[in-house]
Amino acid sequence: MSKKNNFIERSLAGALSFLKESIFSEEYALKRGLLQPLDPRVKVFTFFSLLILVVFLKNIPAVFFIYLFSLLLAVFSRVNLGFFLKRTWVFIPLFSLFIALPALFNFFTPGETLWQFKLFGLQMVVTRPGFYGALLFVLRVATSVSLVILLSLTTRHTQLLKVLRIFKVPQVFVFTLGLCYRYIYLFIEVVENTYLGIKSRIGTGLTSRKGQHIVAWNIASLWHRSYLLNEEVYKAMLSRGYTGEPVVLDEFKAGRRDLFWILFIIGLIICIIIYLP
Repeated sequence: MSKKNNFIERSLAGALSFLKESIFSEEYALKRGLLQPLDPRVKVFTFFSLLILVVFLKNIPAVFFIYLFSLLLAVFSRVNLGFFLKRTWVFIPLFSLFIALPALFNFFTPGETLWQFKLFGLQMVVTRPGFYGALLFVLRVATSVSLVILLSLTTRHTQLLKVLRIFKVPQVFVFTLGLCYRYIYLFIEVVENTYLGIKSRIGTGLTSRKGQHIVAWNIASLWHRSYLLNEEVYKAMLSRGYTGEPVVLDEFKAGRRDLFWILFIIGLIICIIIYLP
């Protein structure tokens, strides 16, 4: 097997494995940590309050403090810190960093010069307002993503969807989100089995044109199978009494622990607003 095919296979297997671990990690929601026993309604309310605070804060130390607080919550909730950091920094925060890069320079953000250098003969000047603005933007994104992922890791997805309906999120949005969550695993399995089937029947010695034909045929086949599955799933739901509103059997009960958590978060938010405005 050539190095190129080895690379493709490793990349495909790694991407699918990463996606599985990122989405289907409910084992963390079943652990006995700090956040797991809390009422899902309380968790959603308090985390949403922290998200709003992060959006409106203009102080880098304050946002960084909330980010450190999210890491501390992850540790006390028995979430592997390496797993958590990879899931919070791989996509959105790094993408936001590339978006924020132009704001560093005096072409877009004039102000006091922080440092300067030459790039391809051009004098590049990084300004102090541009640097702090870009840092605040990236830190806000990283903190927001960390809070959202921590909430999803410590709450079962069925409970989370039910809470969204309690907070009057449109039923169509919640139901679509639930179906996507359930059937993305099926999609991953189809991709893995398709690649394994092609590899076992044809091998690795494919020309570029032949490979394009195989990929195009499998895309068309997957689309047709998805359409048929859509019809079958909908008919199965109707036969089981589906009326447009998904039913979740979990009953939420707030206790003393939840009251203490709400009071703690409210006190924390007040302290941040007063002492780190």
